[in-house]
Amino acid sequence: MLVYILKRMGLALAVAVAVSMVSFMLIRMSGDPAIALAGENASSEEIEHIRTQYGFDRPLIIQYLDWGLKAAGGDLGESPYFHLPVKQILGDRIGVTLTLGACALVFALVISIPMGVLAAIRPNTWWDRTALGIAVVGQAMPSFWFGLILIIIFAVHLRILPVSGSDSWRHYVLPTITLGYYATPAFMRLLRSGMMEVLSSDYIRTARAKGLRWPKVLFKHALRNAVIPVVSLAAVQLGFMLGGSIVVESVFALHGIGYLAWESIGRSDLPVVQAIVLLLSMIYVFLTFLSDILNAVLDPRIRMM
Repeated sequence: MLVYILKRMGLALAVAVAVSMVSFMLIRMSGDPAIALAGENASSEEIEHIRTQYGFDRPLIIQYLDWGLKAAGGDLGESPYFHLPVKQILGDRIGVTLTLGACALVFALVISIPMGVLAAIRPNTWWDRTALGIAVVGQAMPSFWFGLILIIIFAVHLRILPVSGSDSWRHYVLPTITLGYYATPAFMRLLRSGMMEVLSSDYIRTARAKGLRWPKVLFKHALRNAVIPVVSLAAVQLGFMLGGSIVVESVFALHGIGYLAWESIGRSDLPVVQAIVLLLSMIYVFLTFLSDILNAVLDPRIRMM
């Protein structure tokens, strides 16, 4: 197990470095950052001064090494808009996004796992068709439109939940449902297909022939193997939720990382944008590494790969 963990850790570090390098280069190559910081009406002298001040006149590889070494030490630079350290700005916003992402993931799993299991053990029934219909609607419906519908129903008409803000748990209910419902269909369909495949396997038929109780066969033997792909997908979906929460945060006025990214792009706040891309990339890589370890715990055969 230790050898497997070290292998996956080395791969995760390599991916993290590659992602940071590619994202840094793409942001730098998307336009002249000196012009973006100086503004369209700035003179050529002001642009050159900013280019020299921030080191944009140096080769890209030198800029990346300088930024990467500082970022590894916790120095993410200073925001030219807020005039505050980027690390402080992210620290004030990250809690909202992490809370929203975690709640949305839990909501999606709590809804999708029972639906997927019931759809698998009762195929071609009204429950199976209902679950698949919910999955199709969830994948086809835009999250911002679904969020607005929830606001109209629960905040405007019924007035039982707040529209915006992050002061209490009630403010996270509608955003959690909006973001979590988007991931529910993927979990449900993957678990349904996995359970149907596992339930038709030989060892399940052998377990039932030996007289094991059906709940024990279902949850201890079948679900444990069928849920392995869901663990990997959960890590991927949580990364997508954190990175794609900009739409939901904008609809519900949640001042998290996603909303900050949208604001920083409009303000050409390059250090903040670069730090957000790096932070979300590192979280995504860590979640993928964690899912690999959990899968190895659930299925010892994976450790031999």
